[in-house]
Amino acid sequence: MKWGAPAAVLLLAAVLRLWNLGNPHSLVFDETFYVKDAWTLWNNGYESTWPVGSDDKFKEGITSEFGTDPSYVVHPQLGKWLIGAGMALFGSGNSFGWRFGVAVAGILIVLLVMLIAQKLFHNTTLTVVAGGLMAIDGHAITLSRVSLLDNFVTLFTLTGVYFVLIDRGQNLPRLMAWMRRRRAQLGEDHEGPTWGPTLWNRPYLILAGLAFGLACSVKWSGLYFIAAFGIYVVVMDALDRRRVGLPFWISAALLKQAPATFLLMVPIAVVTYISSWAGWILTSGGYYRNLVTEESGLRWSGPLSWVPDWAQSLWAYHVSAYQFHVGLVTPHSYQANPLTWLIMWRPTSMFYEGVNNGEAGCTFDSCASAITAIANPLIWWGGTAALGYLAYRLVRYREWKVGFILMGIVAGYVPWLMYLNRTVFQFYGIVYEPYMILAITFVVGLILAIKDDYKRSTGIAVLTVFGILTVLLSIFFYPLWSGMQISYWYWHLHMWMQSWV
Repeated sequence: MKWGAPAAVLLLAAVLRLWNLGNPHSLVFDETFYVKDAWTLWNNGYESTWPVGSDDKFKEGITSEFGTDPSYVVHPQLGKWLIGAGMALFGSGNSFGWRFGVAVAGILIVLLVMLIAQKLFHNTTLTVVAGGLMAIDGHAITLSRVSLLDNFVTLFTLTGVYFVLIDRGQNLPRLMAWMRRRRAQLGEDHEGPTWGPTLWNRPYLILAGLAFGLACSVKWSGLYFIAAFGIYVVVMDALDRRRVGLPFWISAALLKQAPATFLLMVPIAVVTYISSWAGWILTSGGYYRNLVTEESGLRWSGPLSWVPDWAQSLWAYHVSAYQFHVGLVTPHSYQANPLTWLIMWRPTSMFYEGVNNGEAGCTFDSCASAITAIANPLIWWGGTAALGYLAYRLVRYREWKVGFILMGIVAGYVPWLMYLNRTVFQFYGIVYEPYMILAITFVVGLILAIKDDYKRSTGIAVLTVFGILTVLLSIFFYPLWSGMQISYWYWHLHMWMQSWV
């Protein structure tokens, strides 16, 4: 059955993300910000303040002690609306409900990875490989079990990338059809200059713009994806024009099609982003909401005096948030320099609780419960090696599939190299992990396509060993991804590097 195996992978992903999702029944890591902000957003329309000790009250199911004073936040509202939806569905005091939104996003991420793999490779086996690796990887599982924003960014950027890939498959046939019509009209020997058509009927670019706008509405890092894949679309359009024989393919792509591509993708992204602030715009209590009204000296004058006060206040808020983002240097014990992300030097510990024998059900001398965003080492390090190989292949063979996969790394990882001195964390890498897994899948496809029987059988044997060890490692590490209580010595057995402790 063609879709039987992918469906089984999706079911596995759901089980690993939803099983015992409410454990621990307490706010962990940055849930203290996002979960509480989400609930006040659902109730007040804007993020509001909480009294001291509210985290402990959450454990007791008391979630109504928030006030009406605005809270200063530096991320847009969409991700928190989605977290709040789970709380509204299952109850604000239900820790399963706190995390339900990110878990669903994690399951959909696995689905999207398979859809992209099928579109790229047209091979069900490779589709299952890609989805299976994403389903059982610990980094992806952990980010689906802790209520942070990054899973939503990954979901929406992957959706946009998928739409770009669909458009990629339609663009060349349209150009070829245009060339056939032109030659039929003017004759095969016509040598007049041509830039080719401006293609406006590209609905998947509009959908991509919408998806990237949704990503920006969760975190501003979504901007990197619309920029990177917007450039990708223009470059591939130029190459497609050259392929069909248009003489002025570079100038046509840059001066004729690129403006149309911009208008197809960017305005809808901007409108989507502004709409995501609806709660802040339509209420009056949000932080900085009435800044221009209360401090009239800040109101714009001259050609921009017509801009509504709420828009001017929103702009001031964005300037403040941007300054916060670029200047964030608060030391944290689990911060990780982006240069070390690809080798997984400092995974983020999001929860740890140690108890002694007889406490909290501990039956060993000492026990530990942990949630740590340690990826499956074989998947993460194998993905890093595969990316290096794909970079070589791009230079050597200039394959478009390789370029497409690497563009995800350009959008999701490379921009962070501009912030080497900022406080950042390894778990931000969830946004580019799908492309690491697609890189592994590409290499697997090359091995399966080897024509020499001996080399192919050897390669399959290596892949089989890799697959078995990967599954065993996921079983071994799963307690550290799900907060299960284990003996302290077993927890310590997972700390392969001192930097992981």
